[in-house]
Amino acid sequence: MKKICFFIGNLSNTGGTEKVTTIISNSLSEKQYDISIISLVDGKVPFFELNKNIKIYSLYVQKVSFKKNYLGVVYRLRNFIKSHDFDTFVVVDSISCIFTIPALWGLSVKHICWEHFNFLNNNGTRLRDLGRLWAAKSCDIVVTLTEKDKELWQTNIKNVNAKIIAIPNPIVQLNKNKQTNLDSKIVLSVGRLVDVKGFDLLLEAWKSINEIKPEWKLYIVGDGEERKNLENLAAKLKIQNSIKFLGSQTDVSQFYENCSFYCLSSRFEGFPMVLLEAQTFGLPIVSFDCDTGPAEIIVAGENGFLAKSGDVLDLTINMLKMMDSSEDEYMMMSNSAYQNAKQYSINKIVTYWVEIFR
Repeated sequence: MKKICFFIGNLSNTGGTEKVTTIISNSLSEKQYDISIISLVDGKVPFFELNKNIKIYSLYVQKVSFKKNYLGVVYRLRNFIKSHDFDTFVVVDSISCIFTIPALWGLSVKHICWEHFNFLNNNGTRLRDLGRLWAAKSCDIVVTLTEKDKELWQTNIKNVNAKIIAIPNPIVQLNKNKQTNLDSKIVLSVGRLVDVKGFDLLLEAWKSINEIKPEWKLYIVGDGEERKNLENLAAKLKIQNSIKFLGSQTDVSQFYENCSFYCLSSRFEGFPMVLLEAQTFGLPIVSFDCDTGPAEIIVAGENGFLAKSGDVLDLTINMLKMMDSSEDEYMMMSNSAYQNAKQYSINKIVTYWVEIFR
C-alpha cells in the first residue's frame, strides 16, 4: 500500500483548495492508498468531510512567524517526513515548496507540487514566485490545473527539471435533480470574500443590473476579510436591498438549486471548482474571461457567456443577455452545462493521480 501525504496550509479553511484536496484524498483512500494530510497550521478539524481512514496532522497548533522560524519549520517537517516513511509528498500550493524542498533534500520520497493559482498571480507575495522557481528546478512533478497554466510554467521558467502535468479539478457527483430556469430571478456567486475574487467588480456591475432589472436578486455565499468592505460598498451603491451576503455554508446545494444562473467575477483563477459545481446543477454561467480557468469550462453561447477580464460594463452586458434569454436558449445552455460537467467526474480525474503515483 503506497503512503501518500498532502501538505496544505490549513485543512480547516473553507476554500476550493481545501475542498479539492479533500475530494482527491477521499477517492485515493477508497482505492486503498494510505493517505495522510498535514497542515502547516491548525487543520485538525477539517471543514469538509474526510474518509475516516485518512490521518490528520498539524505542524503548528497556531500561526507563528514563518520568516523568523523558517529553519524550525524545515526541521520539523523533515523529521515528520522521515518518521512516517512516505512514498510521495504532495505540496498543495507552490509557496510551501520553500519549506518542502530543503526538508526533503536527500530523501527518497517523490516530491509533487500541486499548483492551485494562475501562474500570473502570485497572490501578493514574491515568496510564491520563489516557491515556483524551486519547484520547477527540484520537484519530480508539478501539477497545474489547466493546459494554459502548464504552458505558462514552461515558458516563464528557464531550464525546468520537473515534469509538468495538467490535471483539472474534479466533481464528486452530478446534482441535476430538477430543471433550473429563469423564474427565480436569482444570480448566485460563491467564494472567499477576498480581493482576487473580484466581488467589488460584481457589485459595480450589479448597480446597473439593479437599475434595469430591479426584480432580480444577487446571492453571495462565502466569507472573508473583504466582507465588511463589500457590505459598505453595496450600501454606497444603494443596492443593499437586492443583495444577500449569506456567509460560509457547509451545504451550498440549496442555493445552486434555486438560482437562475451563476456569476464569477474573479480577477485571477486557477481552475474554479465553483464553475464545475454550478454546471452539475445545470446552471449556465456568466464569467470574466480571466487568464486561466473559465475559458476551459465555458463555451460562450453554448453553456454561458464570457466577459472581458475585469471589464465591469461587459460583465453587466453579459448578465443582461443571460436574463433576457428565451426559454429555448436557456434550456440549451443549461443542458450543455450539465453535459460538460460529466467529463470532470472524480472517477475519471483520480485515474490521472493514480498514474503519477506509480
